[in-house]
Amino acid sequence: MQGLFLAADVGLHSDARRVQAVFVDEAGHLRQMPWTAAVAEGRFEEAPPVAAFPVMPGRRWGPGWWWSATMGRHVAHGSAAMRAQLMLLDRDRQVVGLSARPVRVVWRDERSRVRSWIPQVFARYADGTGLLADCPAAEGAGGVRARRAQAVLDAVCGRVGWRYRRLGPPDAVVVANVRWLAGYRHPRYRGSDGLEEAVLDAFAQPRPLIEGVVAVGDPLQVLPVVYHALWAGRLEAALEVPLHERVVVRRGMAEEWR
Repeated sequence: MQGLFLAADVGLHSDARRVQAVFVDEAGHLRQMPWTAAVAEGRFEEAPPVAAFPVMPGRRWGPGWWWSATMGRHVAHGSAAMRAQLMLLDRDRQVVGLSARPVRVVWRDERSRVRSWIPQVFARYADGTGLLADCPAAEGAGGVRARRAQAVLDAVCGRVGWRYRRLGPPDAVVVANVRWLAGYRHPRYRGSDGLEEAVLDAFAQPRPLIEGVVAVGDPLQVLPVVYHALWAGRLEAALEVPLHERVVVRRGMAEEWR
């Protein structure tokens, strides 16, 4: 792998045309090509991780899997912070693809030394643009190397109409609420026999959650459908405060179930 990088004809990070991308192609082979070419033809949302997440002895959290409603399959994660960001991106109605560590970005610094960085998350948006992101558990995590990589990735992503972001820890209440709703993200919670439409009709006008649920029927049957609709965006509620039975719920604007 090191030889592959050293052979790369890459230039300074300020020239996005000479930065390289390393990824696993559809045949399972490791490929390296100019960054701009990889962006134009690569399907990073379908690519497996270009490198495994490290296992850190002594840490309470290790690599795992997130079942993505967007992708209909599992996406790897390497930390609790990354899992939280995957969860939030998975719920974003504009996100149509998700993957973990799908590409290694390679460049040479001002002293012509080969450098590389593997962003933790890739998200594809409905307009075709992409997001490469890292998920630090705390402000300043990663140190100098992370800051240098950020400057490079900001530049090369900007050149192709993409974005690079370091996703800071999200609001704890929002995360707790979305985590609860995520338990109902699978399509099996859509309900049947017209139940989902009855749920949406019950909240055509904003009303407390429990009132709409009781108006439809048995809460044991109705609540899972309501939670799925809140996850999918077909229903909406303020998630900045803890969810409870009196939270006001209204019909949302999402056109499709996820």
